[in-house]
Amino acid sequence: MKVMLLGASGVTGREVLRGLLEAPEVSSIVAPVRSPLSMTHPRLQAPVVDFEQLVNRPELFQVDAVVCCLGTTIKKAGSQDAFRRVDHDYPLQAARLAQAAGARHFLLMSALGARADAPVFYSRVKGQLEDALKTMHFGNLVICRPGLLLGHREEFRLGESLAGGLMPLVNAVLVGRFSRYRGIEVSTVARAIVNQVRQLARSPAAAIGLRVLHHDDMQDLAAWRS
Repeated sequence: MKVMLLGASGVTGREVLRGLLEAPEVSSIVAPVRSPLSMTHPRLQAPVVDFEQLVNRPELFQVDAVVCCLGTTIKKAGSQDAFRRVDHDYPLQAARLAQAAGARHFLLMSALGARADAPVFYSRVKGQLEDALKTMHFGNLVICRPGLLLGHREEFRLGESLAGGLMPLVNAVLVGRFSRYRGIEVSTVARAIVNQVRQLARSPAAAIGLRVLHHDDMQDLAAWRS
């Protein structure tokens, strides 16, 4: 399977990239980036692109599957409009270009609480992207909705750091239907995504349709062993 990875330079994207490079089912990876990656690999193509001009690079989208870990924060983007371009417009355009080129699978790292009518702007944008992707009828659309992501970040975020410290205690009381609100390690989410790609590659004709993964689903998928 040939895979496109969006967001390869991010915290989760880096973990996903390492996993895809180790996966025997993945023949090659195309990872468009805004600045050069610090790593190279014979099976990795990481062109530096202008995400505003993706339509001018149709050759990059001749893949079997797209994994989208692309995302930013409003603070980093500078405005709500800029945030929406990164977290909604770029992934949606990539999905359309890849589908037009024959891609059958799209895997999205979204967020817990994503809903098109959510009162929180961040969750609303994530939900609107999910809804737009659902109308495209990919053979398989897999949406991961992690809660608080736990793990090392190069960019310090005070709120997430404090919440992360409390998460082991919080996780212990979040059981049953509330387990989806548990914090989850970045490495676990990445392994779940990679393992889902591997399973799809092994059964290319399978059509699971829409699959939405929450905390326990991602834990189970991350633990899968071939």
